[in-house]
Amino acid sequence: MATLIDSSILIAGERGKLDLRAKFAAQADETFAIAAITASELIHGVHRANTPERRAQREAAVEQLLSRIPVIPFDLLIARIHGRVWAGLAAKGVTIGAHDLLIGATALANGYSVATHDLRSFPKIPGLTVTRW
Repeated sequence: MATLIDSSILIAGERGKLDLRAKFAAQADETFAIAAITASELIHGVHRANTPERRAQREAAVEQLLSRIPVIPFDLLIARIHGRVWAGLAAKGVTIGAHDLLIGATALANGYSVATHDLRSFPKIPGLTVTRW
């Protein structure tokens, strides 16, 4: 199965809490990607760095990642799934973060699972396969 990587995984890797190289190597036959909103979250982190040196480090790391992992753009199919899932959750009184819902819809639209550290939101999305790394 293909896996959509959540920013929580990438941040854990940056902070040294997860060996991303080992994780990817252990699943070398798997397809990995990130959602466009995840790319935005990473770029946001670059611009929030508190020193020019830290910003340069983050930017280099993010650009290297973006050159290696495909980014799935938001399209009409994802929008349709997003709207349907969002309405279904709202009807049940369930809320999750807007970005997580976009990531979940991207995964569903493309037949991907989601790898994350955040087990609060993603498991609430019906039909989504979630893996905690």
